[in-house]
Amino acid sequence: MHARERADDVLQLYRLARSGGTQELLRWVSGRAEGWAGLLDGDGTVLHGVARTPDRTGADAAALATESARELASLGARSFSFDRGPHTVLLFPLDGPPDAAPPVLAVVAPRPLPDGLGALLADAAMPLAMCWTAETVERKRRRVDLAESRNREAVLHLLMTGQLSIAHQVAGALKPTLPDPVRVCVVECPAGRRDEVARICTELSGGRSWIVRCPVYARHLILVVPADPDAAGRPLGRRVADVVDECVVGASEDVPLSDTATGYRQAFHALAVARGLPTRHAGFGSAPEAALVVGASGARWADALLNPLLTYLPRRSHDPGSQELAATLASWLAFSSYATQHLKIHRNTLTARLRLIGELLGLDLNRVADQATLDLALRIRATPTVSRAVRPGQAVPEPPRLLDDILRGPAVQEWAAQQLHPLTARDAGGSTAVPRATLRIWLECEAQLTPTAAALGISVPGARKRLTRLESMLQRSLLRAPSARYDLWLAFRALDVAGAGAAR
Repeated sequence: MHARERADDVLQLYRLARSGGTQELLRWVSGRAEGWAGLLDGDGTVLHGVARTPDRTGADAAALATESARELASLGARSFSFDRGPHTVLLFPLDGPPDAAPPVLAVVAPRPLPDGLGALLADAAMPLAMCWTAETVERKRRRVDLAESRNREAVLHLLMTGQLSIAHQVAGALKPTLPDPVRVCVVECPAGRRDEVARICTELSGGRSWIVRCPVYARHLILVVPADPDAAGRPLGRRVADVVDECVVGASEDVPLSDTATGYRQAFHALAVARGLPTRHAGFGSAPEAALVVGASGARWADALLNPLLTYLPRRSHDPGSQELAATLASWLAFSSYATQHLKIHRNTLTARLRLIGELLGLDLNRVADQATLDLALRIRATPTVSRAVRPGQAVPEPPRLLDDILRGPAVQEWAAQQLHPLTARDAGGSTAVPRATLRIWLECEAQLTPTAAALGISVPGARKRLTRLESMLQRSLLRAPSARYDLWLAFRALDVAGAGAAR
């Protein structure tokens, strides 16, 4: 090989190292060798392998390279050339950092070998070693990032399920400390930019925010931020929307850290509103939580309803217990089929658990009515301010047996009217019949678009557009989970119960 040609090859090797890394370097080497090229570890395991010619591909060349690499290790040699049939195996150990065993460059080529192949492989060894080292460091960084991301996700899951003390213990090893009170933000990022937006959020908050990559929605970040705004009075969510183009942010009200789950639902509903605003930011409109207005009788009702689930003992030690089943139910009610991603379980496992939960509680989990009932009961149990106490000396009253008994309460009636009030106050056309009828029919059709469209006599896209307009009117998410459908079903049912009682 002439000096000029070799210099050109070296230049090409370093150009490929910068642009394509290990895989492209091996591809180029295999083409020059008219055979197979790869990197192997000390045991002969193929780390990367490329074949450019159709006559020597895959398993045969890899097996031959593995056999030769093991013989090289037994000999303790620096390089090795091994002839087998019509082919030759060339081995060159790469240099690497002292704390890691470097791989071996292996080439399987037909004889006669191309002119200057040995010198070419010697020239390729250094850029390959540089790429391998850089890629190894990057893989380690990604593993560390993934571990930290999973830890933050675990802390958020503990907060969502009300396990505050454990969340503080796990969060103690990470930064920052968990604030209290908090404001929860859901940031919908431009496609492919979630990691970049996470770094921007960290910078904008001065490292004070707890930032979690949502395990359910691939474009969402969940921020648990201190309730106080910046010096200029601007909350973090608004600053993120201002700085990052195409970012959409929904923010909750200020809530105690123990109410992080409530804050998340509020932020998710605000996100549905923010998508339609030029500012791309919205805060949650003031609306009371149903769990806060049911009183002590509602708390006793929730305890009685959920008792078969909360006292369940599995037959086998490896089967899910009551706490795991309750967490599964809460996740499914919030995220529907996406609960498999939230809980990191298979869809068949989710189906089996839901079937068991339905049997334990005697409810049909396919019905919105039963879903709304369970959602309310779980939220009551998760709300620490709901009192179950009775006066000293007073007998503990029997819990109400039916949901309707809870919904008749005056505080619940007021809550129900407030939930549906936007359909009256904000209807641009001056008629409340169409939005209320659309919403009621959608709930009666188990929140499914196709039967809703058929019942309304319109197309599925037309039904979707109506519900999207209702999201703007109600300032709540309907079509994406977590959805407001449970609160709305309860509101309609409460008003129906009151109307039936007045008629009697």
